[in-house]
Amino acid sequence: MESVLTCKFEMCDGSFFPALLNEMSAVVGFFNKRAQKLLELHLSSGFRKYMYWFKGKGRGGHGALIEEGKDLVTYALINAVAIRKILKKYDKIHYSTQGQAFKSQAQSMHIGLLQSPWLFELMAFHINLRETKTKSSKTPALFEGCSLKINDGKPSLACELFDSVKLDIDLTCSICLDTVFDPVALACGHIFCYMCACSAASVTIVDGLKSAEPKEKCPLCREARVFQGAVHLEELSMLLSRNCREYWEQRLQTERVERVRQAKQHWEFQCRAFVGV
Repeated sequence: MESVLTCKFEMCDGSFFPALLNEMSAVVGFFNKRAQKLLELHLSSGFRKYMYWFKGKGRGGHGALIEEGKDLVTYALINAVAIRKILKKYDKIHYSTQGQAFKSQAQSMHIGLLQSPWLFELMAFHINLRETKTKSSKTPALFEGCSLKINDGKPSLACELFDSVKLDIDLTCSICLDTVFDPVALACGHIFCYMCACSAASVTIVDGLKSAEPKEKCPLCREARVFQGAVHLEELSMLLSRNCREYWEQRLQTERVERVRQAKQHWEFQCRAFVGV
């Protein structure tokens, strides 16, 4: 695991800003890359997992996979705390144009860690493992800091590893105002149902979010260019399907009808275009 950010913040003219921003960017990139690889391995087919262990990259077996998940969540939160401390010190000493630009980018890095789709997936990954522990006494838990909370039928992901860092991620889609189904996280970190996200991006589920125009914006923060990099939250989907079974079954039936309708319209359009009608 790479070293975390230091909280050193010198009283100077700001010449160190670029180097510090590069360090922050490296931290965010490192976390996202490692978390993505770990989760892809966990959800991969048996053959791919076998090849992974065979090549010697997975020494320690399943326990090592779980331990890395714990380390990555801890890594993300510790660095989020470090960036927040840097920003607090910054507010007291820097008011230049360069300083304001640094503050804006540093805030984006802070949000980038705490709203990373891969952090959401790691939290769900942990809870899924903990819930299956009852079926296998050999399955170790990551830590006790993450949980799925359901209040008045509305679920949320909560994480509290340090007194200074508490996350509470609402799992209600702001478009349909229901629990997210087949959830995706946009590049800005906001979570929606996949079908709702497609509707917001003005694309069909057949074409997918990657076909969205760059001008399309997140319904919440209005940031553009966020649909092409959307991440399917598969661990979160498994977690919700197990804990909200009745709702999940109802939504599955409704979505199946709509998906079939859109697929039929898509192929009818393709056929008409092919024959020139």
